[in-house]
Amino acid sequence: MDSTTAQKIVPTLWFDDQAEEAARFYVDLFDGSILNVSRYGEGGPGKAGSAMTVDFELFGQRFTGLNGGPHFQFTEAVSLAVSCADQDEVDRYWDALTADGGAESQCAWCKDRFGLSWQIVPTRLMELMSDPDPEKSGRVMQAMLQMRKIVVADLEAAYAG
Repeated sequence: MDSTTAQKIVPTLWFDDQAEEAARFYVDLFDGSILNVSRYGEGGPGKAGSAMTVDFELFGQRFTGLNGGPHFQFTEAVSLAVSCADQDEVDRYWDALTADGGAESQCAWCKDRFGLSWQIVPTRLMELMSDPDPEKSGRVMQAMLQMRKIVVADLEAAYAG
């Protein structure tokens, strides 16, 4: 990116020592790309040759992964929300993110194996919850609150009453 089109704010994700592994997982899952990897040299705080930072892009959004050691952990206070076109997309992302040590949570939230929180949200959820009829949107809300992974067919059934 040149300076006229550079993204002004780049989220930096702090990892112990898995930034490169995580970035490769994310770019494979979301069809992104690794932009740059900087490596620790001799005498640095990390093992010489290991990744210090990994710049990567997902859906046009740039991120940096930093191997900063075990000092900080991810919390649910920050999550990455993924807008999904349909149930197949929800299932694909949810299954990949919760596999191999990831974890399900409530209402579209999950954690990947690196501890990063995600929200896997079908666009249909927001459409149904935006209905001006409070009875319909309320039924959708109640259905969603009972779910871990969002199931669009169950939302539609709640909406229909």
